[in-house]
Amino acid sequence: MEETTDRLLATIQGFADPLLHDMGMELVEVQFRREGYGWVLRFFIDKEGGVTIDDCADVSREISAYLEVEDLIDHAYHLEVSSPGLERPLKKKTDFIRFADRLVRIKLREPWDGQKILIGTLLGLEGDTILLALEKETVRIDLENIARARLSL
Repeated sequence: MEETTDRLLATIQGFADPLLHDMGMELVEVQFRREGYGWVLRFFIDKEGGVTIDDCADVSREISAYLEVEDLIDHAYHLEVSSPGLERPLKKKTDFIRFADRLVRIKLREPWDGQKILIGTLLGLEGDTILLALEKETVRIDLENIARARLSL
């Protein structure tokens, strides 16, 4: 089931990435999961200056039309399109450049100095390593050691 879901998400993302780019937006994340009220296909979108309700509605219409024509999902689901919010995930290398000088929360795969969660100021990206300013020092973290990263308030 997980492999099928991964393939489905890859297919949908392959359509949505260029669509959103042409609309002046970026696809931050796509999720497809079973929740309390059934299956949910959720798109998180962003753009400079923030996402409006009209942006979400426009993207929803385009993706809905694509899914209707392609008939990729053989059961009922809810389609949601929204902003990733103030604590948006950082997933791509470009995110670690774009959001330099912002406070971030990083969950590590392997602990650093006994800690798996670090909160600090993102200083940027050098190759495949981010620079993170903690209270007393600056640390370098390989991207492959990052399980999750998001902006923090």
